[in-house]
Formats: sequence, structure tokens, C-alpha cells
Amino acid sequence: MRADLKRLKRDSSSGKVPRENGTASTISAPIADVIVDHRTSSVTAAQELSGNSGQRYALFAAAGVALLTAGIAAYHFWPRSNTPAAPAKITQISHWDKPMNNAKLSPDGHTVAFSSPVDGVSQIFVMLASGGEPLRLTSDDGDKIVSSFSPDGTEIYYHRVLGEDEIWGLPTLGGEPKRIVSGVTAQASSDGTFIFYAKTGTRAIFRANRNGLGERQVGTLDGTPWPVSSILPFPDSAHLFVASFDPSSFLESMHAYILDLSTQTTSDLGLIPGDALDQVWEQPGKTILFPKTVNGLTNIWRFALQDKSLTQVTFGTGPDASPMPDPSGKGMYIVNGKPSGYLTAYNPKSKQFKDIASENATQPAISHDGKRVMYITAPSRDRTELWVSRTDGIDKIKIGPSGILITNTWSRDDSRLSFVSEEVGKPPKIYVTSSKGGSLHALPWDGGAIQNVMWSADERSIYINSDDRGGQDGAFWQESVDGSPPEKVASGCGWAFDVSPKGNFILSLISAGDKVGIYEYSLVDRKCTPLLPGVLTAIGKPQIVLKLPFAFPLVSGGNAYDFSRDLSTVVYARPSGHADLYLLSQK
Repeated sequence: MRADLKRLKRDSSSGKVPRENGTASTISAPIADVIVDHRTSSVTAAQELSGNSGQRYALFAAAGVALLTAGIAAYHFWPRSNTPAAPAKITQISHWDKPMNNAKLSPDGHTVAFSSPVDGVSQIFVMLASGGEPLRLTSDDGDKIVSSFSPDGTEIYYHRVLGEDEIWGLPTLGGEPKRIVSGVTAQASSDGTFIFYAKTGTRAIFRANRNGLGERQVGTLDGTPWPVSSILPFPDSAHLFVASFDPSSFLESMHAYILDLSTQTTSDLGLIPGDALDQVWEQPGKTILFPKTVNGLTNIWRFALQDKSLTQVTFGTGPDASPMPDPSGKGMYIVNGKPSGYLTAYNPKSKQFKDIASENATQPAISHDGKRVMYITAPSRDRTELWVSRTDGIDKIKIGPSGILITNTWSRDDSRLSFVSEEVGKPPKIYVTSSKGGSLHALPWDGGAIQNVMWSADERSIYINSDDRGGQDGAFWQESVDGSPPEKVASGCGWAFDVSPKGNFILSLISAGDKVGIYEYSLVDRKCTPLLPGVLTAIGKPQIVLKLPFAFPLVSGGNAYDFSRDLSTVVYARPSGHADLYLLSQK
């Protein structure tokens, strides 16, 4: 693989065109709308948002895939009109048959970089766009997200899911990564002079040179409370397309802007229904491609900057992700497939494993007594369900309504639990219910997106982590479970994650940015005190209390694991999938 990449670099510099891998399977079907078909219907983004309330629950991991048969391929891209059209070709490029997350195509169109889990940790891989076995480039701890390639294709920019904001540059042919800047979502200018990036939780956009020096803020999104989720530099290097994400939509809706770098002013493109992270230029400066879910089906859509219209590009059952137009005009690469996974309980003493759920399940929250767990399943991409089960997988109970749901926490006596239901364009709803089902009621929360809900020591109220709409370091509120109006408790002290037994102190966490650490907030003195700056998961002097014979992801559609308080049970998500790379091209 590394030799082939070197050959491609040499061949591309000499003008040679590399041969396609002969092992790639080709599936042909007559289609009308594979890549660009102006006969497809277009709607404005505003019309789409107002007319479509069905949204998917987006697992942050990108979609996986089952191998396409000829019949499935024909259905997936079959024409939606009777107008004759030239046939098109669907070429299966890879036979990876595992998750392919955040796939990016190199500027010369020869190499694809993506992340895929290895022993529970997302690592970075590269493969030839013509096919072949992927080459693993990283093996260290921490889930990694591929942001982009450098303009010359020699480096892959990536950052980690949790921890301090750090953008790293990884040699495309393999080697030691180097830290470039403090930030996320790195994108280089078209001439390679600058790197543009954001910082977790902020609405500011920054710029530095390719070596990470000379950082300066070049703009901010003053018109939205949402943080920056993606950046696409214009070909003129004088403007940026910038998207911010609505936390209540699970990244399935974005607010988009064009940032003028010379004046540091923005033009508002409005709300766009679609994936707030997975975007790419189709025609640089004119049209953008991204996945979008309608009625449970995720396909690739086009957004035109000039008239703000949306046009569906691929059709069928999907899910389609990571659109990557080939720069030479061969067509468009996409990742296609189906996610899968399990929720598993492990007993460290007996060393026994037990699967609790055998579908896409995540966000486990174990009861205080360690006997039960609530979790979320995703039977479809726009619908999730809340379940309660014993940690041995017995006595499963479906709780509450279907929709976009988030698990929260148990009351101190485990008799009640809380969860959140979200809908695009509306304030999230907080529900309190019996852990055995029934007696479900919503609290009158009318604030912003909710990160978590936690019970007070006396079980008479709950604490709500919510965006402050004014700072990046979190805020939490207090609301009585009898429905009284919420009251802000603290801002800038991170997210609350535990309450002292007597209810006098709240432990909070800032998990990213410049103030990473564990904090203590006094409800008596109303003061925030850092306990362990720079530490995410330990209280007191760090020491090993439990070793596990396996690794697991920290994040997968929310928190991906939980421990019982006595460490007798670990419940964790095992996200998986079957994904492969395809080329959609005209014959």
C-alpha cells in the first residue's frame, strides 16, 4: 500500500494516470440522477426545514455498509422519472466491510483517508481511490476524526474526540504526527498558505500558517448561539463557508454563513437541513454536497449558495455519507452502508460478557444500585427509543415516546429517571418517569440545548446542563420536578456531573478548550473552584483501580459507556458497521 501511494505521487507529478485496481467489482444500472441531474426537484432550505419534521438520530460515527447486490444497486440509483438518460456505473472500490468514518479525498483524487475502530478506538487509515487494502497510520489512544488533507496531499489533518483542542498533521505515507495548532476542524486555504480552524464550543474562526504560527481570529458567527461545526475555504482564499450546528438536531441541521476575511463580516445563508459536519465543495464557491435524511433515508444532497436551493443527488435506501467529487471529473465517491453494534455488560470479577441489546444501542446509564441500566436504541436514523433493562439483559422495558431521545440520570433511590426528547426547531423537553414505566410527565424547560440532566440530593429538583449562549465553558440550571420555572445556577464552571451527598457542592467538568479540568461549585458560596486542572477523569491522586482486557469508545452517539459505582459492572457500546467506498460515474 505505501509503495502504491508513493507510485501514485510519482505518477501524478509526471502526468501519468494510474490504472484502476482490477479487483474492484463493477455494478451497472441505468440511472438518471446519479451525480448531477437538473431534472431532480429542488426546494429552498427554508421550505425544507418548515416542511420536514422527521429528522434522524445521527450517530457521530459515520455509516457502515452491507455489500450491494446488483438488484440493490439498481434500486438505489434507479431514475425517478420516465425521461431517458445515459446509463451510469456504480463501482465498488473497497472491500473493507467495516465502518469508514469521516472519509476525505486527497486533492489529486488518488487517496482516501478515513477513521475506523480498532479494538474500540478509532484509528486513521488511508487507501488508494482505485482500490486495494487500507493502510493503518495510527495506533495510539483516543478516537480520531479526519478533517482534511493539506493542499499538496502530503499531510492529513485530524483531531481527537475528547480532551484538549489539538489539530495534528499526519504524513499521508505514514510517519510521526506533529501538533499544529490548538483547535478543531482544520481546513487549509486553496494555496496552502493558511490553516483555518475553530475551537470547541466557540463561534470564532481562527487562522494560522501551515506550521501553526501566527494565530489570529479572522471572524465570528455573531448571528447564532451555535458553535462552529465545519469550514470550507473558497477558491479565492478571501471567503469561507462556515456552518454551525444545532445541538438539538443531532447534527442534522446547520446554520450557514459566508465569511468575508477582508472585512470579517458574514452573510447569513440561513438554516440548512443536513449533516452539519460532513460537507464538501461540489463546484467550489457555488455548490456544496452533504448527507441529509428524509423519512429515515439518508442520501446525498446539493445546496446552491446563489439561490439557496436543495437538490437530491443520490436516491434509495442509503445511508450515503462522505460525498467526494473526483477532481479529474471521473464522478463522485461515496461511503455507503449500514451501522450495527451491541450494548454489552462486563463483570470484571467473573470475567463474563453479556449482550444487553443487539441493535444500534448507546448512552448507557447504570442505576445507583448497579442492577439496571437505561439506554438508547436507534431502530432508524430518524427515530430512537429509550429502554430500561437489568444489566444481565433481562426484564427489558420500553420507556416513553419515540423520537430523538437522550438518557440522563437516575434518582438517588433509583425509583425514577429522567431523559430528554428533542425536535429540530423546538426547545428540548425534559421528562421524568418511573423506572418501571408510567407516570411520565414533562417539565416546563424552555431554554437551549441540553447536555445532561442530574438529580439533586433531596430528589426534589434536577440540575440541567445547557448552553449558556454567551460562553464556551458550560452552564447549569436548577428546576423543581414539580414544574416550577428553572433558575440559572452557574455559568463558565463546566457541566455538572455529580452532587455531594448533602447537596452543598456540585462537581463539574470542562472537557475541552483551554480550561480543561474538574471543578467544584459551592451552592452556598456560589463560587467555582478548580480541583484538578487539566484532568478529565480522576479525583485525587490518579491510581489504577480496575484493568479491563479490552478497549471501548468513549463517545458513540453520546456517552458510550458507564461503570457501576462499585465497579462490579461495565456497560459499553460496541458500534460497528459494514461500509465500503463506491464510485458513481457516468458511462
